[in-house]
Amino acid sequence: MINETYILECDFNNPDHLKALGMLVNEYILDDMGGGKPLNPLQQLRLVDGLNNHPTAIVLLAITNDAPSGIIVAFKNFSTFTVKPMINVHDIFVSTEYRQSGVGKKLMDALVAEAEMIGCSRITLEVREDNIQAQYLYRRFGFDDTIPPMLFWRKDL
Repeated sequence: MINETYILECDFNNPDHLKALGMLVNEYILDDMGGGKPLNPLQQLRLVDGLNNHPTAIVLLAITNDAPSGIIVAFKNFSTFTVKPMINVHDIFVSTEYRQSGVGKKLMDALVAEAEMIGCSRITLEVREDNIQAQYLYRRFGFDDTIPPMLFWRKDL
């Protein structure tokens, strides 16, 4: 039973936060929606160091009943079209056992509050076409296809 979920900024000096960060990212990678190989201990150290030293990183942790239950990794950016700051969500993940319990909503609420506090014009994200649960959450927050529709492309190096 879920009693309480709270959202906090990742404290990169707190070993419990760093452990939660590594655990949640690896759980996400191993999830059907992640589809990758888990990070080894060295990669986890580099992840922590990279996020801690990235000047625009936003890392929010969801804690439910004193256990890590979700994460958002996002980056502040600047929109040339609106001439205001913006935020791009890179990752949002809720642990399997906490899905459908409001954890994702609480993470998104916290990110929207952060964006409003710093005067952002928008929040952007990408979502897999087959990730219907995530799409439902994002639509509840007013996210939708762009007009005209855009494609998200990449070149792996």
